[in-house]
Amino acid sequence: MIRVVVADDQPLVRAGLGTLLGAEPDLEVVALAADGAEAVEAARRLRPDVVCMDVRMPHQDGISATRELCGPGVEDPVPVLVLTTFDIDEHLFGALEAGASGFLLKDAEPEVLLAAVRSVARGNGTLDDSLTKRVLREVVTRRETRPVTAGRATELLTARELDILLLLAQGMSNEEIAGRLFLETSTVKSHLARMMPKLGVRSRLQAAVWAYQNKVVSIPD
Repeated sequence: MIRVVVADDQPLVRAGLGTLLGAEPDLEVVALAADGAEAVEAARRLRPDVVCMDVRMPHQDGISATRELCGPGVEDPVPVLVLTTFDIDEHLFGALEAGASGFLLKDAEPEVLLAAVRSVARGNGTLDDSLTKRVLREVVTRRETRPVTAGRATELLTARELDILLLLAQGMSNEEIAGRLFLETSTVKSHLARMMPKLGVRSRLQAAVWAYQNKVVSIPD
């Protein structure tokens, strides 16, 4: 069972998301939060598999709440899926820096949201297809979002880690990477666990962005 906390300051949106997620047999909404502070308290107390976090909320916004739950220095992070009505704005990049596992627009189809929650719970992360190219084009030009300053991954990673990074940057899940490289999924996870500290990143999404920023892979046309 995937346990979820939903954080949104709009009561109808919060209730709607809770109803949508709770109707799935493999998902359980364990708490509803009206702001970032409530989300942090609930997540620390209940240890959910995913927090669906709105960006703009009163008292404490979703970015600072995300940083408290999964940012640098957090020993036992809780995965956060950021939900926003905005596509390209400062909040998305703030959430990336704060350690969010994924981004999704609130107007996404229900099945897309459900798939995103399950993906984040599995540790795969997610990025809305409608945002991917624009996000990547923007972040590669923003020096302040660059996790580390190393020029090339080949100087930091083993050949196998580099193979995994390239496939990760294409949006593949751990299972898909394992199938492509003829590895066990657990082996892929072990490589990722060793790779991410070398790059100075905390999530698969940050690792993918690192690959584009350092021109290990090119942005899709």
